[in-house]
Amino acid sequence: MENITIRTMTIEDYDSVNTLWHTINGFAIRSVDDSREGVERFLKRNPTTSVVAEIDGKIVGAILCGHDGRRGCLYHVCVQKDYRRKGVGKAMVVFCMEALKKERINKVSLIAFTKNDIGNAFWNSIGWTKRLDLNYYDFTLNTENIIAFIDN
Repeated sequence: MENITIRTMTIEDYDSVNTLWHTINGFAIRSVDDSREGVERFLKRNPTTSVVAEIDGKIVGAILCGHDGRRGCLYHVCVQKDYRRKGVGKAMVVFCMEALKKERINKVSLIAFTKNDIGNAFWNSIGWTKRLDLNYYDFTLNTENIIAFIDN
């Protein structure tokens, strides 16, 4: 595989990451949260924990990762289709986990759509535990924050 670089995401990566998000089939993008301003706000709150994977200067993977001081959370974990099953996703997750450990975070969660077979297989293969004892609830505070699903 080409030379891969795993590094902290910055707002300067936004255009490339947003382009990547739009190539991922089944991906969900929120109009406000995933805008440049929304991602910039997230990265300012969590400056060391989000990650990109680059190969030959091109971003092929990304994770938004942050915490609230108690629990970490991974959002928008994605790898370009041609680079899956080559260790890119796992390397990014390890980067995020190490960054969270430095912040003294002891537990990490994520949400994967039930129909995301590729993503769910990935999380199971790297040792994450699917919780069956919880219900996940949402409450929308901003109805302008519209979800669009990418369907390639």
